[in-house]
Amino acid sequence: MSSKVFSLIPALDDPDLANLDKLVQAVGNHPLLSGYKVGFALGLTHGLPRVVETIRRHSDKPIIYDHQKAATDIPATGKLFARTLKSAGVDTAILFPQAGPETLKHWVAALVEEDMKVLVGGIMTHPAYLQSEGGYLSDEGTVDIYRLSHQLGVRGFVVPLTKPHEAKRVVEQAHLGPDCEFYSPGFGAQGGDVTAFPFVRTHHLIVGRALLQASDPAAWLDATGLTLRGVP
Repeated sequence: MSSKVFSLIPALDDPDLANLDKLVQAVGNHPLLSGYKVGFALGLTHGLPRVVETIRRHSDKPIIYDHQKAATDIPATGKLFARTLKSAGVDTAILFPQAGPETLKHWVAALVEEDMKVLVGGIMTHPAYLQSEGGYLSDEGTVDIYRLSHQLGVRGFVVPLTKPHEAKRVVEQAHLGPDCEFYSPGFGAQGGDVTAFPFVRTHHLIVGRALLQASDPAAWLDATGLTLRGVP
């Protein structure tokens, strides 16, 4: 296929800790996986330390926390957010800095200070998000999010698999080069097409319901037809 797919990342959007334990036990350190994405449902229900502990029973893959959406507060709370994730054992944080550039700067700096990896997104998978789609956020403003993040040293970006044209627009207009890697929600149930991303070199596909609801998650991963060519 035209896009160089490197990995899959399960989106663990299920508040049942037993289901999490069962899934991670089933797929563990499967070579196609490059990490696990934890959302607010697990984090708020059980607490991040307990969630991290559950994953660590079966896998040493990086744990990504997606607060859905982080960095929408004042700049000063970035340090509290970063310290909370670090103490829980989280490796990577996803930010969607809709609160503006000052919040983006401070939250990125706070996470870097805690030696955590930062991923930044500006566009989501669903309809009516950007103003051009009937949403609230300006198309130009979302490009600014990616551009400033890159200037701050961020090299991991979230772009929707369901909107390849918008993803290409931000990659080009924000000048995100081959040193960047991209994380795309929308693989599986949302119908995102990986072949529509030939402009992305390093691509991590985020999959939720399709994998979580599979009767045999390991077999589902094998059946995707994707091959691991190396994870940076």
